[in-house]
Amino acid sequence: MKKEEKRSNGNPRVKIGITFILITLGFAEVTNGQQRPVAQNNIDVQQWLEEHFSEGVVPPFSFVYDGENSNNFIKNWQFQAEKLKSDNPDIDCSVFKYSDNRSGLTVKCFVNCYKDFPAIDWVLKFSNRSGSNTPLIKDVRVIDHIFPYSQGGNFILHHAKGSNASAGDFMPLLDTLQINHEIRMMPDGGRGSSDNTAFPFFNIESPSNEGIMVAVGWTGLWYANVEKVDNRSVSLASGMVRMNLTLYPEEEIRTPKICLLFWKGEDRMVGHNQFRQFVLAHYTRKINGQFVDLPLSAGVSRGGPSPCNEFTCLNESYAIATIERFKQFDIVPEVCWIDAGWYEGGDGWWEGVGNWNIDKERFPNGLKPVSDAVHSIGAKFLLWFELERVRKHTWFEKEHPEWLLEYPATSNKDDIYNYNTYLFDLGNTEARLWLTDFVSDFLEKEGVDYYRQDFNWVDGEGSWKMKDKQGREGISEIRYIEGLYSFWDSLLVRFPELVIDNCASGGRRIDLETISRSSPLWRSDHSFGKPDGCQNHTYGLNFYFPLHGTGLFESSAYDFRSSMSSSMVLFWDIHSSESSIPQMQKCMRDFKRLRPYYYGDYYPLTGTENLIGDAIWLAYQLNRPEQKDGVILAFRRENCEEESLQVRLKGLDPQADYELIDEDSQIKEIKNGEELLKGVTLKLKDKPGSLLIWYKRIP
Repeated sequence: MKKEEKRSNGNPRVKIGITFILITLGFAEVTNGQQRPVAQNNIDVQQWLEEHFSEGVVPPFSFVYDGENSNNFIKNWQFQAEKLKSDNPDIDCSVFKYSDNRSGLTVKCFVNCYKDFPAIDWVLKFSNRSGSNTPLIKDVRVIDHIFPYSQGGNFILHHAKGSNASAGDFMPLLDTLQINHEIRMMPDGGRGSSDNTAFPFFNIESPSNEGIMVAVGWTGLWYANVEKVDNRSVSLASGMVRMNLTLYPEEEIRTPKICLLFWKGEDRMVGHNQFRQFVLAHYTRKINGQFVDLPLSAGVSRGGPSPCNEFTCLNESYAIATIERFKQFDIVPEVCWIDAGWYEGGDGWWEGVGNWNIDKERFPNGLKPVSDAVHSIGAKFLLWFELERVRKHTWFEKEHPEWLLEYPATSNKDDIYNYNTYLFDLGNTEARLWLTDFVSDFLEKEGVDYYRQDFNWVDGEGSWKMKDKQGREGISEIRYIEGLYSFWDSLLVRFPELVIDNCASGGRRIDLETISRSSPLWRSDHSFGKPDGCQNHTYGLNFYFPLHGTGLFESSAYDFRSSMSSSMVLFWDIHSSESSIPQMQKCMRDFKRLRPYYYGDYYPLTGTENLIGDAIWLAYQLNRPEQKDGVILAFRRENCEEESLQVRLKGLDPQADYELIDEDSQIKEIKNGEELLKGVTLKLKDKPGSLLIWYKRIP
């Protein structure tokens, strides 16, 4: 995240939106696949759509074409609006076309307007209908708009860090906006949309007790600029970082997607919780039309002694023996997990990426006997791939070197992971179709139910830059990202019950487009098994969406509760005499009891500052309005001197009474909702220590 002085960039913001119409609109949220009524909202999204996507109106996006900003000419282009067929009765789909008959350029804006939430999203497509190249297109802002409000004062930007394998991954950030000081959010490099410096989900809170939840859908290099224009308005602009290109005849490209959810309430968490439910309803993959819980997974190996790493020493008999022990000890997971290293390769698992042939010495019969064993205990089978990164001298490189993009640091011998490494070009249609067939055949033959796609260390931006020709800056990135989405979409069509796990050295590829097709079951590569970091990651990600998971390496209550989220990956050494089977069984039971609460409303109870240290308390609440119950999880870290913490619960009925049960002591007490809303004291003598408190409204 960078703060920059406002400066001229040839793209002046001249569009002023209308103040939001105060017309009551009822909508429903979805929790665990079930709709539930929620409070009324005062945003008429359909009217907002009609007023900003109409003939003679400058739309809420912009671009520079042949050196001139679209704000100056787009009202003179031919305009056409068309309703599209929608498979979902809660979504109105439209396309708005803006055509330049002189040059043949057409800009299509595909818009989804939601009836059950105060939300709207759109994506742009630029196409050349002429027989010659277009003038240069650059500075495409998928949104470029000023939002006015009825009351003046402070505007606050709530956003987050991305992931860089640290305890601070997804850490909440807060900035009070200043006039003429633009805040620019942008991820590092080109590895992913949530890499290190920025996260493509944020909340703009206005002084009028309302605001906008914003999400960007682009798994490459995006940016978002937010700025306080004056005391009553805020501007938002977002798009690709690198785009300055001409379109060839009959060529079409797409842009990032933008999503806005308008909220109104005294607490900005109203917006966050509406957005969480919106994601569950409309951006979460359904199987056979039904919401599916994220899984409780378990690895079938802990790696082994040196020189083993990851799963490079795993073999058929060990994997099957582990699966049989799961059943023997009554600790059967929902998914059995094999990660990197099952293929032919060198001394390290990273040296074999590109050799997607099963290691016949360790798996002489392929992986089918392993998946059969998994299915025999009633579980699903997950397998790791990293298809985009290709090591030199591997099978992929030998068979199709023409499909590989160079990596700028590929000659750096000190970079052991990226030395002699290339990027498989998903932007090449022939290559992508071949890869789709290869993976489809593999998944079917080997009985794979969960497809895990990793993406490690490659500088995608550098590879895309090297491929771009003069006058075509950004085209390689566009084609690559389009290819990634098409690849995943094809797999999901071929395998309607397939689940995709999205990993990129942890959670560096989390954005609106990826979460609609996949879920980050392993959201961070931060020091595997460090509980305080896991607490932070849950705390930060839960502001924006509920579906994510992490690993659990120990079975203590503190470790388990620290790693608890809507999904979990168990990496226990069940063959060790030090392992406690009853403790493992309890963790699995507790996970299944707690998981449904993570689909409800989320409330952070310890603020958003100083969360990384080991001398603090961290606590959060999960509330289910429809069931009138919830849980509180609290952690006193190892160097925290305070034995108690005062917190104010949220989302409760002040007139009702609630029964609270401490999970560890089983002490029960009755408290009034008004009392809990004003403040309740949590106490812990142990450090590190944890609390799990269940509560339920008394009828």
